[in-house]
Amino acid sequence: MKKLLLVGAFALCGAMNAQMEKGSWIVSGKTGIGFNSATSKYSAEGQTIDGPKVSSFSITPSVGYFAISNLAIGVDLSYTSTKTTFKNSMVGVNYEENQSMIAVLPNATYFFATGTKVRPYLGAGVGYGSATSTDFYNDSETTKGGLLWGAKGGMVYLLNSSIGFDLGVGYNSFTTNETVESVKVKTTVDTFGVNAGVSLFFK
Repeated sequence: MKKLLLVGAFALCGAMNAQMEKGSWIVSGKTGIGFNSATSKYSAEGQTIDGPKVSSFSITPSVGYFAISNLAIGVDLSYTSTKTTFKNSMVGVNYEENQSMIAVLPNATYFFATGTKVRPYLGAGVGYGSATSTDFYNDSETTKGGLLWGAKGGMVYLLNSSIGFDLGVGYNSFTTNETVESVKVKTTVDTFGVNAGVSLFFK
């Protein structure tokens, strides 16, 4: 009986690790949705005004190749849409801005071996992003491109040897440079988000 349990334990461990061996592939798709309202309020003469409201949606398909066991080298392709609205008839404010961003982020991700169905991971990468903004107030559109780098962490819960449920967090920093009236302006936008998705593993 003990031998049977021992063989079963080794088989389970092998199944959990097989999909992350050298030469395997991982394909995943993650989404992140956030709806936030500014907590700050503006007060004057007994009147209170709420700050702008922001809603966002993102989707990030990715593919990676396990160059060595547990270490995947790949690329994330992400699309993010953000809408900022600030409307208040009391002060004559009617402002809306829509921004979309497309990013390509080559990266490396390491999955920690635990011998269980849960596999924590950490990853980082450097790539390129392009953001397009549409200003409702000025009826104008601008596009900026620049350096993008990011880091991520989370865990994959393996449903079986080929499919896992992915829950993680990510941090990205996007930097652009432009010249405005002979003045060089550098803009850095830092974002932090929570996302979830499904990962597929195969040889």
